[in-house]
Amino acid sequence: MGGSHSRDGPDFSDSDSDADDSASESQSSHSESETLTPDTKTPKFSTPDPSLDSLDRKLQSLHLKYAKPISSSPNPNPKTPDAVKLYLHVGGSSSAAKWVPSEKLTTFSFSRRASSDEESDSDSSPNPNSPWHLVIGSRIRVPVGPALQLKSFPAQKRVDFIADGVWAIKFLHPSGFSFFSKQYQDCLFENTYHVESNQENKLKVYGKDFLAWAEPDKADDSIWEDAKDSFGPNKPKKGPKTPLNLQSRELLEEFEEEASSQGGIQSLALGALDNSFLVGNSGIQVVKNFSHGVHGKGVSVNFSSNSNTSNQLFATPKKALLMRAETNMLLMSPANEGKPHTTGVHQIDIETGKIVTQWKFGKDGADISMRDITNDSKGAQLDPSESTFLGLDDNRLCRWDMRDRNGIVQSVESSPVLNWTQGHNFSRGTNFQCFASTGDGSIVVGSLDGKIRLYSKSSMRMAKTVFPGLGSPVTHVDVTYDGKWVLGTTDTYLVLICTLFVDKDGKEKTGFGGRMGNRIAAPRLLKLYPLDCQNAGMDNKFRGGQFSWVTENGREERHLVATVGKFSVIWNFQQVKDSSHECYQNQEGLKSCYCYKVIPKTESIVDSRFMHEKFAAVGDSPEAPLVVATPMKVSSFSIGSRLRN
Repeated sequence: MGGSHSRDGPDFSDSDSDADDSASESQSSHSESETLTPDTKTPKFSTPDPSLDSLDRKLQSLHLKYAKPISSSPNPNPKTPDAVKLYLHVGGSSSAAKWVPSEKLTTFSFSRRASSDEESDSDSSPNPNSPWHLVIGSRIRVPVGPALQLKSFPAQKRVDFIADGVWAIKFLHPSGFSFFSKQYQDCLFENTYHVESNQENKLKVYGKDFLAWAEPDKADDSIWEDAKDSFGPNKPKKGPKTPLNLQSRELLEEFEEEASSQGGIQSLALGALDNSFLVGNSGIQVVKNFSHGVHGKGVSVNFSSNSNTSNQLFATPKKALLMRAETNMLLMSPANEGKPHTTGVHQIDIETGKIVTQWKFGKDGADISMRDITNDSKGAQLDPSESTFLGLDDNRLCRWDMRDRNGIVQSVESSPVLNWTQGHNFSRGTNFQCFASTGDGSIVVGSLDGKIRLYSKSSMRMAKTVFPGLGSPVTHVDVTYDGKWVLGTTDTYLVLICTLFVDKDGKEKTGFGGRMGNRIAAPRLLKLYPLDCQNAGMDNKFRGGQFSWVTENGREERHLVATVGKFSVIWNFQQVKDSSHECYQNQEGLKSCYCYKVIPKTESIVDSRFMHEKFAAVGDSPEAPLVVATPMKVSSFSIGSRLRN
């Protein structure tokens, strides 16, 4: 199954002129219906329906989950800035998909009232602590927040969003779009930070060094404009800009491997040498690394142990970490269902398939828990002598050593305790969620409050730089080998941060090595169109955003990838960094990139990762293959070139 391009927003221009969108239209006995053609998904208008009442009956027959009707203005005026048409998308991704009008003339507003009953009670005042809701006509009342996946189309005077379906509003008044955008941004800030949206509060929330995050239109974008072209000498010649990344390339599926492990694939451990590993409930499936992807060797290693360890310990493997030149694996399994924390890890000798040690986490004679582990640095798994790794808990960051401090070989039966060699117990409230390491061993940590902290390789006690949160928990982080770029994953978007700055002596540094001061560029968000989000399936949260994989200085990552439900989504890194790209034109708030490639699968995806860059040096491929794992299959995709000079 090849990858399919995401499209630019369908043209919502009506066949009649905007001047005709007047009060007489609300009296009209017909309504337009827009159909998305299967090839371009650009709306066209079909034969009008007989009446709005007839259309409403059709929509109700689709059993759509409408909210309780909300009273709207009985006589909306098309000449006011709040006048809009409301459309609903039906048919999903099928060839019959189309936009249908829901309300031809209605109004939008932002309200703190929690229900339509409160709205009708003129004697009651809205609770100032209640969240802002977006209210549109009689159909829509939803809290303002990232879950709306709101996408603006300024040229079409239109906004798309998700609210129990995919909706769109088209503004009838020339100033309606900007009027809506300003109110929406203010309401989003207030819902996120629970303070009024004004300059004083933005300064309190972001700090004086990060005002570019609050006012991106005034931000210094030079660091993005100076971004190097990651395609090097083989980049294609410049041509007309297009909203689609990878525009001159196609994704070709090379291999598809059935999962042999009972219970399916739980996690993916990619190797940079000969093999990669699919971890299941009861064992490891070994696959061979090729220049076009991973392919089965017909070898499965069932979990076994020299001790009395029960296989129940592997009921839900969460994390597999390769070590010691990829001959050993640390396997981390949650102690309790639904929570990532565990009190130990199991060390597996991959060649023999045996659990050689069951390690415990402990400090000062007491057992402690960890929620995540990772290698000391990018590429550390290739070191045959590697004996240390990093650990993270809600309020802990540390390094563990598998060597006994007294040089004594520890007994497997006694469940030896790992040696805490470096780290810090933080006061309650840090709520660490995820972390990653750079090529030199610096550490980036993401938190529940959305903050991203940068620690140098020499100290875990105090972060060199703390980026403010954008309101959504960071569930996964990655960082480039050189530490210049950080990628955070939230449920509804990715956030890309540049850590570069110039110190007082004119030297270029990263935020891992020093405090960045006030010349900090605003981040960029990577999002999906609302329709793509909806089509990704029920479990459509963003997960596991990653850079492509390099382990050498001077090498640059080319792409970014994330899993969203049944979709694996790829962004061109250079295009995301390009400030002049048309995707960023006429945007309100933080710049958001909607230029991506989608690989759809028929079931939810477990993980999507690029193989090591050494597997890219074949044919005309500019990138190593992408490996996409679902519970029952693992597929490999090569990025080929259709327009190679």
